[in-house]
Amino acid sequence: MRHFGKIALVVAVFGIFFVTLMLFGARLGLWAPVTGFGFYRNYLNPLGGIVAALGGMALLVHFLRKETKGMLAGGFALFVGLACLAPMIAATVNPSPRAAPIHNITTDTANPPAFEVLDETREGARNPLEYAGTELAAAQAAAYPDIAPLETEQSADAAYQRALAVAEEMGWEIIAADADRRRFEATARTSVFYFADDVVVVVAETDAGSRVDMRSVSRVGRSDQGVNAARIREFQQRFGA
Repeated sequence: MRHFGKIALVVAVFGIFFVTLMLFGARLGLWAPVTGFGFYRNYLNPLGGIVAALGGMALLVHFLRKETKGMLAGGFALFVGLACLAPMIAATVNPSPRAAPIHNITTDTANPPAFEVLDETREGARNPLEYAGTELAAAQAAAYPDIAPLETEQSADAAYQRALAVAEEMGWEIIAADADRRRFEATARTSVFYFADDVVVVVAETDAGSRVDMRSVSRVGRSDQGVNAARIREFQQRFGA
């Protein structure tokens, strides 16, 4: 009993290490993003439960024995365990609406920008780049009615350069850029799990200036949890900033 707090503390530290690997292992090149996500989905809650239980018991034992160091160690472990369980608790108390089961989002559903360089051989891809047509367009309109082309008073050339600059600011990897046709293709990665999404941006001249269209496609997963739509929104906000 005298070392209960130390044991709980060691388990909590290992728990922090494992959770960090789950979230960022793909960024470190240890495994594919989907593998890290699988670890997170299958093991985060059991890990949190074990750490929280050990921490709670250690806190109680050392409280009864009036051992301050042991209480601090147990309290820290309890905090770590509850932090691991926080996503599950939050989802239970205040469940979020289920994201639409789509992963291919565009500002122009009638004539979506096409990928010309990136293709089905891109690393780790399970989803195609081909646009699924009217059914997907209807699903996007229902889920993300705000996603629309970006209209600007800038000239087409200026808008293209601004779009490239924004993409670089957002950390995208530019795969191919064609200044003459004012289009580029890029790969964007999520900060957590390091999932890769592919993006194409096309700028066209209009009577009032120019129009910027884009499409963002996840390589894996039936649903993107709203990530592609959020990326388009952020791009457009940054463009106008």
